[in-house]
Amino acid sequence: MGIKTYEYGYDNAILSTAYLGPVQYFTKFILYSGILIEQHETYLKQSYRNRCYIYGTNGRMSMVIPVKKVNSNNTKTQDILIDYDTDWQRIHWNSIVSAYRSSPFFDFYEDDLRSFYSNKEKTLLDFNQKILLIILGFLEIDVEINLTDTFHKKYEHAMDLRQGINPKKRLAEKDNRFVPCKYNQVFIEKYGFLPNLSIIDLLFNEGPYAREILRRCVK
Repeated sequence: MGIKTYEYGYDNAILSTAYLGPVQYFTKFILYSGILIEQHETYLKQSYRNRCYIYGTNGRMSMVIPVKKVNSNNTKTQDILIDYDTDWQRIHWNSIVSAYRSSPFFDFYEDDLRSFYSNKEKTLLDFNQKILLIILGFLEIDVEINLTDTFHKKYEHAMDLRQGINPKKRLAEKDNRFVPCKYNQVFIEKYGFLPNLSIIDLLFNEGPYAREILRRCVK
């Protein structure tokens, strides 16, 4: 089987939920007039659903939210619980501060994001949806967003991006509508430009110019 390629001609797209999703993920909120977030799928591990990648002091760094599956491997995304047995919130926030405190716009967004690393949401979906809306507000992106009301294996009238935007190269689908655009990064002189990191990397480094860079990433 060849690599699946995204097609043209759709006004709406369906995405997975994502924890501080990558730049590619957020270009879809510019490209499509309506977005569906999948909540009824069987939860897929090792994806952007509960992980993101930032530019740490030693290069590309993964941050993963620990989760609990209430129905083992048959748990729907909407039922995935956040596991607070470890102090992941403190670890993630300290990692973000260490990576971006010297970035030009860290102080601008710090207060709004900090609360997500002290308040305890019950489900992963609720956490991701709330932080998604905050990020879209930062980017001044106004798009209609809805959650799925049931599971459909295929969609006739929406671009299905649920599986294709994936941190694993072997699972990621070729995206003809996305091209990574270079922008300033804190450690760029040490490790070079790292493309398609979490949206917070773009925000902390480019601030109000982030939306324009997203637009340039839409091919």
